[in-house]
Amino acid sequence: MKSQETIIKNIKSRYLPKETVDFDKLKQLDKSVKRPAQIFGYVHGSIASLILGVGMCMAMEVISGGMVLGIGVGLIGILLVSTTYAMHKAILNKRKNKYSEEILKLSDSILNK
Repeated sequence: MKSQETIIKNIKSRYLPKETVDFDKLKQLDKSVKRPAQIFGYVHGSIASLILGVGMCMAMEVISGGMVLGIGVGLIGILLVSTTYAMHKAILNKRKNKYSEEILKLSDSILNK
């Protein structure tokens, strides 16, 4: 009998509207700070690596284009790869500054409960 009641309560709880708890809101804010910088880093770094690889292939004449053009494309790829981390940190710091007051206020209210 009790097992049926617990199953019914579990099923019912899945369909009730969820309350946003302060801790869940804090985790969501933290994700909203980090996620855009991470997505940018992955996309920019991947594209930059592909450009570098194409330049290397052109320089070794695996892909037609010539050595000079391949070196130029490779240098552009190296420049892009080397700026990925700095741009990631800049985006992350900008978002930290934007959300820091709200996150600190929410975390203090959670800790002081």
